[in-house]
Amino acid sequence: MFSTLCIAENRLQTIFDKSSSGITLKQFMLLTMVRQSEERLTFTQLGDLLGCSRQNIKKLAAVLEQKGFVTIIQNENDKRASFLLPTERLGEYFEQTAALHGQKLACLFQGYTDREMEQLFTLLMKLYDGIDGLEAAEEAMKETT
Repeated sequence: MFSTLCIAENRLQTIFDKSSSGITLKQFMLLTMVRQSEERLTFTQLGDLLGCSRQNIKKLAAVLEQKGFVTIIQNENDKRASFLLPTERLGEYFEQTAALHGQKLACLFQGYTDREMEQLFTLLMKLYDGIDGLEAAEEAMKETT
């Protein structure tokens, strides 16, 4: 089961990374979070949401800033914290690619009934709970050593 999940993730990432948009799947996920967020999120908060480190977010953000999709802003109250702000180019990018992404998602999930989609979502939430448990166990082990 674990191997199947890893292989599915790799295949989806490969498909997405080959798209003509010039944005990797990880970059796209970060851009989606920045665009959808109603508040400014720090690199640490974005890392928590995307399941990666602050440093990974920082690297992704630097590339996306060079491409003109985001602006990195340092927190005035805490110089250690930085935020990502969407640029006009980001809005244009999503307008141009929304149909393509919609088609990909429709293709990916076309064989599922509404009931199966609900079940898949429920099972994925249980998987997230298991991942949270693993992370908590790892943290507990660090504290005891």
